[in-house]
This record gives sequence, structure tokens and C-alpha cells, in this order.
Amino acid sequence: MVKQSIFGRIAQLAKANINALIDSAEDPGLMLDQMVRDYTNSIAEAEGAVAQTIGNLRLLEQDHAEDVRNAGDWGNKALAASRKADELRAAGNTGDADKFDNLAKVALGRQLSAEKEARDAEPTIASQTAVVDQLKKGLDAMRGKLSQLSSKRDELIARSKTADAQRQVQDAVKSIDLLDPTSEISRFEDKIRRQEAVVMGQQELAASSLDAQFEQLDASDNEVELDARLAALKAGSPPPSAITSGA
Repeated sequence: MVKQSIFGRIAQLAKANINALIDSAEDPGLMLDQMVRDYTNSIAEAEGAVAQTIGNLRLLEQDHAEDVRNAGDWGNKALAASRKADELRAAGNTGDADKFDNLAKVALGRQLSAEKEARDAEPTIASQTAVVDQLKKGLDAMRGKLSQLSSKRDELIARSKTADAQRQVQDAVKSIDLLDPTSEISRFEDKIRRQEAVVMGQQELAASSLDAQFEQLDASDNEVELDARLAALKAGSPPPSAITSGA
């Protein structure tokens, strides 16, 4: 029962659908870590049980080999005793010949007993050999699954880190979208343009005031010129001319 139980556990673990287990897990990373630990512990336990099963099988094989050797030895002893009895009987020593025949029968009895033990052990040895082969295959499958689990765990951790990095970038992008620095720049630009417009207005006003002053000055100069020419006319002199002819 113990061997069958171990074999059943090995078969169940070896056939486990890792991808399906991962998909159904809330935290695949933690589940994979736990599965790696469980597989490692199960493999160590199974290795101990399989080693014990193999050891028991080797003991059975040794006992069987010993029974076969004993059967051969007792057969040889029976043959030797029978030949001795024949020699003695041929020599006319019937009493001693009967003794060696009896010894030959005892040896044959021991031979039969050893052969029976060897035959009785053979089905058990065959069965245990099949079990050991299955257990070895199961262990190999478990080791393959453990390697797959370890690779899957490493892959998942790498993918998780990549996903975290991408999430951080996306969060940063969202933050930038919510507080767009270009919109702040546009506001500053509008403010500066308004300031520049005020300066331009002030300059335009200043220029208009200066032009008016010069216009007033020109008007004053004209009045002076008119008064001078009128005075010259009244004095009988020709009015002064601002245009001179070339000599």
C-alpha cells in the first residue's frame, strides 16, 4: 500500500498542468514558489521511498540468487552421494550404499526446497521490478516538472518586473497628461505677450505725444515767419525768401 501510494502521488504530480494552475492562482509568483518547494520536498521523499523499494528488490534478488545457488549445491551433493552409493553397492557394501542413497534423498529434498523458494520469489521480483521502473520514470517526470516550474517561475518574475516598469511609465505619462507643462508654458507666453502689448501701447502713446509737440513747434515757427514777412512789407522791403539761387 505504501509503495502504491507513493507511486500515485508521483504520477499525480508528474501529470499536473502547471499552466492551468498558474492561470487559476491569485498570485502566480507565490504559488510557483510554493509549488517548487512542494515538488522539491515530494521528490526528496519519493527518492527515499524509491531507494528503499530498490533496496528491497535487490535483497529479494540476492535471496533468489542464493536459493538458486543452494539448489545447485544440493543437487551436486545429491549426485555425489548417489554415485558413492552406486560404487559401494557395486562393491557389495549394501549397508553403506543405502546410507549414501539416504543422504542423496536428503540433498534432493533440500534442492527441492531451495528451488521452491526461488520459484516463489520470482513473481514478487518481477512485480517489484515493474514497480521500481515505474517509480524511476515518475521521478524523472517529476524532475522534469521541477525544472519546468523553476523556468516558469523565473520567466514570471521577469515578466512581472517588466509589467511593473511599464505600469510606472504609464503612471508617469498619466501624471504628465494631467499636469501638462506645455500648457503652463502657453500661459506664461500669453502673459508675456500681454506685457509686450502694454509696452507697445505705451511706446505708441509716447510717440504720438512727441509728434504733437513737434507739430505745435512747426506751427509756432510758421507764425513767426508770417509776422516777419508782414513787417518787411510794411517797411517797404521785399519779404525775405528762404530759397536762394545758385551763384
